[in-house]
Amino acid sequence: MLLDRQGERESAARSYPRRLPIAIRRGSGSLVEDEDGNVFIDFLTGAGVMALGHGHPELVDAVREQAGLLTHALDFPTPAKDEFTGLLLGTLPPGMAERTRVHFCGPTGVNGIEAAIKLCKKATGRDEIVVFHGGFHGMSHAAMAMSGDPGPRRGIGNTMPGVHFYPFSYCYRCPLGLTPDRCGTNCADYLERALTDTHGGTTKPAAVVLELVQGEGGMIPATPEFVRRVRELTARLDIPLVVDEVQTGCGRTGRFYAFEEHGIEPDVVVLSKMLSGIGMPISVVLFDERLDRMDVGGHTGTFRGNQLAFAAGAAYLRILVRDRVLDNVRARGAQALAGLRDAVAGPAPFRADVRVAGLMIGVEFSRPTGEPWPELATAVQAAPCGAG
Repeated sequence: MLLDRQGERESAARSYPRRLPIAIRRGSGSLVEDEDGNVFIDFLTGAGVMALGHGHPELVDAVREQAGLLTHALDFPTPAKDEFTGLLLGTLPPGMAERTRVHFCGPTGVNGIEAAIKLCKKATGRDEIVVFHGGFHGMSHAAMAMSGDPGPRRGIGNTMPGVHFYPFSYCYRCPLGLTPDRCGTNCADYLERALTDTHGGTTKPAAVVLELVQGEGGMIPATPEFVRRVRELTARLDIPLVVDEVQTGCGRTGRFYAFEEHGIEPDVVVLSKMLSGIGMPISVVLFDERLDRMDVGGHTGTFRGNQLAFAAGAAYLRILVRDRVLDNVRARGAQALAGLRDAVAGPAPFRADVRVAGLMIGVEFSRPTGEPWPELATAVQAAPCGAG
């Protein structure tokens, strides 16, 4: 009944219920129950926002207590915001934390991306943006222009100009047609030549925007060598490196920030999704103080003062340390990697590449000849649990 009414009332853009036609009644921990009483393990977690599952009692208590005090305060300082800001800065490497400023955005990750791009353009006085094949940065006009999938922007003109795409280190299906034994990280070489060649065609950009793990692009972790090369290049050329941690940040990969895995320090970090731990919307940009050049009111948003999100986020950050949650993320990721590799091992009429970064987990299916096999992936997704 709820699905029928949704179809009658809501826009054609709705997506998840088309593939998973359920109406959700409630959630608890890792489980959700639909209107018919069926119980499911929730691998979706609100598209990666429920860091501690549904209804974690300490986060619920934090929200209830804050709701009785103050719920909304624009960008005025408040005790809840101050506590959250201090704990968030405490997640950064020490040297980086000392020179980092925080900008609170509207309630979504894409709003953080927009703020980061404006920040870098204002600070550098430059206009171009470099992004990577397979990337995804959101659904606004600017973010769609920066994302690799052309589908969402089909039929929608006048997206942000000045965006340049370069190859990502997707070694399983190399964009340059190479294999790891003869590659030498040519994707990084190509970017370096393009940005340093006087006839390369790309104007020195305001920012290079990078995902450490491409989520929408297919759960593709960047190689450490590629990340380090991009960081070295952008630092040498004085180009701000923006790391989009909307999907990877807040502990999802087994470290609080995915960039920690590579031993780099970006100039700008965008966080959202899991930041409150309980799905309360919040988005922030963490950036080097040298880039703090935006005018007063240069990027505002009515809901940038979500006190419920600050209270829940502070509780989440404390729990993350107290309960050693990241240790569990890494352990469960290793368990998933071993189990999935066992599941696809042995003779089979397909090839499979298992990719795991903490609890970002993906399997890519290919035909024996190496071509993508999306129909098999769809069949595996639709198969009942335990099916062969």
